[in-house]
Amino acid sequence: MVEDLRLDSLEGVGPVTTRKLSDAGVHNVMDLIVRGPVEIAEITGMEKDTAEKIVNKARQHLVETGLISRDFVTASEVYKRRQDIGKITTGTNCLDTLFDGGVETQALTEVYGEFGSGKTQFAHTLAVMVQKPKTEGGLDGGVLYIDTENTFRPERIVSIAQAHEMDPEKVLDRIIVARAYNSAHQTLILEEAGPIIEENNIRLIVADSAVGLFRAEYLGRGTLSNRQQKLNHFVHMLSRIAETYNCAAIATNQVMASPDVFFGDPTRPIGGNVVAHTSTYRIYFKKSGKKRIARMVDSPHHPEEEVIFALGEAGVMDLEDTEKKPGKKTAKKATKKEKESEPETTESIIDSTPETLVESTSGTAELEMVQATEDLDSDDDLESLEE
Repeated sequence: MVEDLRLDSLEGVGPVTTRKLSDAGVHNVMDLIVRGPVEIAEITGMEKDTAEKIVNKARQHLVETGLISRDFVTASEVYKRRQDIGKITTGTNCLDTLFDGGVETQALTEVYGEFGSGKTQFAHTLAVMVQKPKTEGGLDGGVLYIDTENTFRPERIVSIAQAHEMDPEKVLDRIIVARAYNSAHQTLILEEAGPIIEENNIRLIVADSAVGLFRAEYLGRGTLSNRQQKLNHFVHMLSRIAETYNCAAIATNQVMASPDVFFGDPTRPIGGNVVAHTSTYRIYFKKSGKKRIARMVDSPHHPEEEVIFALGEAGVMDLEDTEKKPGKKTAKKATKKEKESEPETTESIIDSTPETLVESTSGTAELEMVQATEDLDSDDDLESLEE
């Protein structure tokens, strides 16, 4: 299959054209589809018509090999093809329900929210879960993590892997981290990602965050148009790579507070309509104390709904899983305290038979039994409140 994707396998592409494309960062037939004829003409200096012919030949070649669908197909064929799309479990029942089984391949999923809402933790969790076998909800593939804000932490990967009973060293070895220092470098990393994706069986691409560097470099309204054009190029390329190479793409996004909103949530994602239209799925993460709320904002077929999750040692977690462990510890401590503070007379009174209480003439035993029972009920109520 790799031999079929070489540039010189295309009809009419000779050694000179192959060298020119390779020098420009186009290494295989799939890269031609991802970059498009306009960009190919710009980076190689060839005529636009020539670039269009080469890209069209690349598309026909991929159709013949079955890597992409034909131009005109029935809806039944599209439906059958979508059954083969991979899904990455999030490791939680609530988020899997929100995504209808997991994060899809061949799609760009945007996750936005304020600081501390769990975007990076979600990305770290998926970087571990994608390496699980397909029978366990993963894709048995590697990860390309584009870190633009220096937030990638291998220590977090280790703790998440251990929580899911996976080998931390093997998990770390399958994550390729690319640190981007400016927006141009960030785009260049994505342009050069083709060979990395093939060599390492990459099934998940994470851009954390996708818009941060563009936001920091292009300041003021005078640079807005240029920023949006560069950002549009990046997110479209990310979406095309996900579709062409059959991998999942996650882009985290920053937010801003809209000053013209007087009622409701003023939080708005950065990037405007350029990012909104390109994203296949758009998820909003929101803080609510120690809990986190995830809402499906935009999707071609998912309903708009909200789920509640939490953050813990295993990354993103179901709320029930975080409450179980402390609840058990509290219950055990309360039981020990009960046993230490509980007088011996209480057990003897509870274990006493009704006949013994009837024989008592002073009525003191009945009073002590009622008092002991009320004390036990109050301890049980206290224990349930602690849980």
